[in-house]
Formats: sequence, structure tokens, C-alpha cells
Amino acid sequence: MAYLERLVDRERRVGRPIRVGLVGAGQMGTGFVAQVGRMPGVEVAAVADVAPERALSAYRRAGRADPLLASDPDLLAAAIEAGQPVAMDDAELLAHLPVDIVVEASGIPEVGAQVALSALLAGKDVALLTVEADVTVGLALTNLAKRMGRVYTVCRGDEPAEAKRLVDYARALGFDVVCAGKGKNNPLDRHATPDTVAATAHARGMNPKMLASFVDGSKTMIEMAALANATGLKVSRRGMHGPAATVQQLAQVFRPAAEGGVLEQWGVVDYCTGSVAPGVFAVAHCPDAVVAEELEYLSMGPGPYYTFYRPYHLASLEAPLTVAEAVLDREPSLAPTTWMAEVVAVAKRDLKAGEILDGIGGYMVRGLTEAAGVAADEGLVPLGLAGGATLLHDVPVDRPLTRDDVALRDDTVLATLRRLQDQAVGGASLSTANSAPVLAGTRA
Repeated sequence: MAYLERLVDRERRVGRPIRVGLVGAGQMGTGFVAQVGRMPGVEVAAVADVAPERALSAYRRAGRADPLLASDPDLLAAAIEAGQPVAMDDAELLAHLPVDIVVEASGIPEVGAQVALSALLAGKDVALLTVEADVTVGLALTNLAKRMGRVYTVCRGDEPAEAKRLVDYARALGFDVVCAGKGKNNPLDRHATPDTVAATAHARGMNPKMLASFVDGSKTMIEMAALANATGLKVSRRGMHGPAATVQQLAQVFRPAAEGGVLEQWGVVDYCTGSVAPGVFAVAHCPDAVVAEELEYLSMGPGPYYTFYRPYHLASLEAPLTVAEAVLDREPSLAPTTWMAEVVAVAKRDLKAGEILDGIGGYMVRGLTEAAGVAADEGLVPLGLAGGATLLHDVPVDRPLTRDDVALRDDTVLATLRRLQDQAVGGASLSTANSAPVLAGTRA
């Protein structure tokens, strides 16, 4: 039975649709609300946003009734039970409301961690659109969810989850996955800042910081780290390769260097520039002569390397499928099963001692994917923990930051979860090294 029929059947049996609590009513959140409005058996019952007018706009654009805007959890809960949508400016309230799953779409790693932790502890399933939080503390959240009997997952629609489906498919056929990844959507400028992309961001209706994180490569690094941690695929070298490739060239490019490709080893994540975007891919190997003959007949090429390709990802519009997978199947769409990859912070410009780092998509640091073991051995700083850190030494442009270079904040939920995760995987606990005092008036 397809999800459509199962959602309808569940609503008939339970007497109500799946109730979703959403954090963040920006571009992604608004698209999510609109798409859920087209699906039977599921509804966005509550939206939390620091600017409640965005929640109101998201409901209106989806054709929903105006929500009750309140801060009293009892009033909010009563409205939900009566079938009225609600809105609030405090995301922490969602954990105390009668919703089945909390979907986090703020794009802010600390908010993602806060929401996920509070929701899991309150017995809710959690789905993140903020992959930045997953590559920082996703393993800790996965382990907590298992202990609580809940589901923690990254949402469908973004490249990691859709690439994982290709990996799973190729492995189910008995193929060896050589490489999996994505096409990069934006031209790469490693030193892009919100100022340099401001005009393009305005034309696209985007937040300049978000676009800067795309253009400087950080988002690609984050997405491929999430894919590695969910599939057990490795990082072959810092920053990956990122060659130019067309769809037709993928199986030639992403094969071992000894056979004319770019890879040092099998079983890795990577990305490419060119016409592959906005799609995702998996290159797999099958040496069986009979299977190879059949695959060539089916227009998959001569082998033994084969490309599995999906030409699109639909971002927040596919995210409701994760709600169905989590609630109906009790399965994550994508979550860490191990810790293969880290996204480390690298200086975008010459940094000076005493400066406070501004985090992902800003003016000071960008991310590079690195093997988790290498990152731990070299004491490299995870990008997700860099925001708010104080520089102890000058760091030249394009050098990765080490824990000796910075005083990291240790009062955040991200830092707390990261300490637990580091202890679980046996890595050095960066959150306790050179901890910085909280500055008055600052927040993560």
C-alpha cells in the first residue's frame, strides 16, 4: 500500500491526521506547509517562528485558516485538539503540544539541536531540514532517539537523503558502490560572503548567508558528510575532488585513478560541477559477465561501472514523505549509522586573535569535508561549533582551524551534545577545549 492510502487509512483508524509541529516559516518552511496541505492524512498543526507573522503568511499561502497566536501551551493544545492551527514565537513550546512529529527548518544548527533534543525528550519524533546540525551532533541525537523509542531523521528532498536511496538501491542489487554524491548547484567561490552574493540572493528571494554557504562550498561539504555518516561511505581526501562531469561521464570520472578516474579508493562520497546538478548519483561496480550483458542491453552502458542517477531533488516539497516514513514505518529517511566524516572550519580570510567567529555562511569561515579520524587526530574544529568562538591566535586564509586556535563556547546545546558524542565515538572533546566565556547579549 502506498503512503497516500496508508495515510488515509491511518486517519480513518485514529480519527485525525498526523499532526506536525514545524519550526521555521522561511522559504523551506513555507514550501513544507504548502505541500503538506496537498496531502491527505497529515496536517501542519503548529508553526513556531521568531517572527510569527511568517507563520501566519505560511498558513495563508497554503489556504489554511488563520492560526491562534499564543504562548500559553494549554490554549495552544486545546486549539490543536479542536482542529485549529496555531502559531507561536517559542519553538520550545512544540515539545509540549499534541503533535506527532516536530520538523525543524530554521537553518540554524543551534536551534536544530535545541528543538531536536527537547522534542525527543518529550517523546516526539524529530525530522531535520537543518543538515548542519546533523553533521555536528547527529549521532548523539540518533542514539538518544533509539533510547527513547523515537525516530530521529534528516528530511527527504535534500541531496543526502535522495543520494542514500540510490546507494541503498545499488547495494540491494548486490553492486559495490564506488562513489555517491551530488551535482553542485552554484558556481564555487570559496571566499564568498553575504556581501558578494547579495545581489543574487535578493533576485532569488534568499537569505544572503544561506546563499553564501552554498557558493563557498560549505553546504555541499555538509550534505556529503551527512551522506557518508548515514551510509558508511568514506571521505577520500579533504574537501573531496569536485571534478567537472556530465551525467554521461559520471561512471568514467568517479572510478579509481588506476582506471582513468579521480578516486584514490572505492566507497567514497564526492560531488561534481556541471550539468549533473540539481541531481544526485551513485556509481556502482558489477563484474558479473551475465549481469553486465543484461545491463548493456538495458542501456546502462558497457560496465563494469554503472551510474544510477536522479535528475532532481525537491527540497521541502519532498520532506513530508519523511513524516510518513517516520510515523508509519518508524524508520528514518537518513540518519548517522557511524561517524565517517566531519565538516571542519577553514579561514575565509586572514583571521586575527580576539575576533569572534560568525559561523556558517558568514564572512570568516567555510567548511571542508574531512575523514572523521583525521579531523580528530589533527584537532580540527567542526564547522557547526565555530560560530561564537573566540580566536586565540592569528589564522591565515585557507588554513583549517584547530582547537588550539580558538576558545569554543561550551554553554550551547550543540556543545553539550557534541561532548556526549565525542565520548561515545572516542574522539577528543572539542567542546571542553579552550572554552570561551559567554559574551553579554550574545546567543548561539
